[in-house]
Amino acid sequence: MSKKSDKELGVGRKIARRDFLQGAAIGVAMTGLAPELAAAGQAETEAQNAPGYYPPTRLGMRGSHPGSFEGAHELRDGDFWAKTPKVDTANESYDLVVVGGGISGLSAAYFYRQKNPRAKVLIIENHDDFGGHAKRNEFHVGGRMHLLNGGTLEIDSPKPYSPVASGVLKTLGIRPAELSKQCDDDTIYKGLKQGVFFDKETFGKDALVTLDAREGHADPVALKAFAAAAPLSDGVRKSILKIEAGADDYYAGLTSDQKKDKLWRLSYKDYLLKVVKADPGVIAYYQHRTDGLWGCGIDAVSALDCWGVGFPGFQGLKLAPGGTNRMGYTPRFYSTPPNGSETFHFPDGNASIARALVRMLVPGSMPGHTAEDIVTAQCDYSTLDRPGNAVRIRLSNIVVRARNAKDGVEIAYTASPGGGAVHRVNAKHCIFASWNMMIPYIVTELPAAQKTAMHALIKTPLVYTSVAIKNWMSFKNLAIRGVYAPGGYHSQFALNAPVNIGAYRSERDPAKPILVHMTRTPAQPGLPEREQHKAGRYELLSTPFEIFEREIRAQLGRTLSAGGFDPARDIAGIAVNRWPHGYAPEYNALCDTGFDADHTPNLIARKKFGNIAIANADSGMAAYTDVAMDQAHRAVGELLG
Repeated sequence: MSKKSDKELGVGRKIARRDFLQGAAIGVAMTGLAPELAAAGQAETEAQNAPGYYPPTRLGMRGSHPGSFEGAHELRDGDFWAKTPKVDTANESYDLVVVGGGISGLSAAYFYRQKNPRAKVLIIENHDDFGGHAKRNEFHVGGRMHLLNGGTLEIDSPKPYSPVASGVLKTLGIRPAELSKQCDDDTIYKGLKQGVFFDKETFGKDALVTLDAREGHADPVALKAFAAAAPLSDGVRKSILKIEAGADDYYAGLTSDQKKDKLWRLSYKDYLLKVVKADPGVIAYYQHRTDGLWGCGIDAVSALDCWGVGFPGFQGLKLAPGGTNRMGYTPRFYSTPPNGSETFHFPDGNASIARALVRMLVPGSMPGHTAEDIVTAQCDYSTLDRPGNAVRIRLSNIVVRARNAKDGVEIAYTASPGGGAVHRVNAKHCIFASWNMMIPYIVTELPAAQKTAMHALIKTPLVYTSVAIKNWMSFKNLAIRGVYAPGGYHSQFALNAPVNIGAYRSERDPAKPILVHMTRTPAQPGLPEREQHKAGRYELLSTPFEIFEREIRAQLGRTLSAGGFDPARDIAGIAVNRWPHGYAPEYNALCDTGFDADHTPNLIARKKFGNIAIANADSGMAAYTDVAMDQAHRAVGELLG
């Protein structure tokens, strides 16, 4: 914890800017910070067709922002209908109503209209923007646009995209391999290294130590220099070198499959302590290495999973690539070529995919027609819910009831935040592309077994924080591009990934503004993964923006001060993308008992119920964009054949 005062850190400092993009003035309140302005920004409940409505530039608490989830919690707690709100008579009818405007919901609308081109579709989304977890953070600093993903990071999957999902990308003009080759720029940060910040509370003293690694691996000389400079005991140093560069076969005499069978039965933490026989002090260093992938520490992730993503300590085992163990369990995130998909990172993450889908579904909503021009296209939100649209997207509304009727489905929804009337629409079909664990409170007539299965689909809480800084000279002075902070509030942060696409260019000049991406997972070590996620969700929902702001300022200041960084002077804006329900759940052999990878709760949860079908990545029990698309396609097929 920083001992500096709020004033020294710049907490609550107001920064107002007006910059210009493509000749059009865009007013942006660059507070990111000031509690009163952050709260005021979240209180904006004007209709999406109001002048100036443009959620991507909103700062403060984003992600599941205030106003987006309260109605859902009232339904969960049984309070919503106790208020006996007035229910309007249905005055709208559609062929399909989609609950949830993320990539799965948008894809469902697209697939449905492929089969029925004359169909009328309404998409209802509880957040103030479409895209779901594919959130776009758009800053305007220093006279130009800066983009960062507030959620879904990139096109990337442990398996090649299916013909269905790759077909969607092809229709949108998105060619991942070609775009990656043309647009990724690995020259901007040339010479900058990975930093590790050892904090005094965890390691005895503050120390920023750099590690020169190539593709995540360092040579023995660099490793020894890093270990020698770190504030660690000799035993921990030796263990880190053994884990990172050792070649011992800890399961000598066993086949590759037999070794994998052992690895899926114990956590990475237990593997390091009980198999590698590492000094217990290494756990403080490695504990949060898994945060960004699984939203919890190495105590709750299997050793097989960690091997699958290339974590150290398995070099001597000589495991065969790919495959499964005898229980049919495949390592999560395993993506060694040629098994994985093509990859590409848009500057705003997969928000560009969501925006391209919206542009196709609602003609006139955004200019352009290519994957390159979607990045800088400004959406006209007033076009999304016009009566003449074949597809309408209704934001800031939450569905509170859906039930099968004689000729289709009756759907009730209300403005989010609530307090107003409940509106009702009729549809031939309904697809829930929303968080599956919430559906039992909305479709109350579901069979008990299906509800139980949905409740088991516990999503991973996490935070993606976007910080605009006025320059990145401190990073250059310290010769780092990113930092792993095993004891930090955010476990890692890094300069924005450089991508040049269309009219968008990444910042090359360290004297000019740039964005910093920070990751936090509020896990509770010592508990099984699902229980860690429940505890983390509670923490996120009970943590106000002011605490995030102070921790962000303190952590950046404490880590980068030796490079000349001053949080009170150099921070221009903050967007905290809080996701209490983040990554879709995935099978974890350490805690998911009673079934294997072929008999998971999602298979029961996603069963069609009358004219209601279930989509979302939850239904595929895998946190990937292609899974969200595939599940939408399956749901549409169940309704239309």
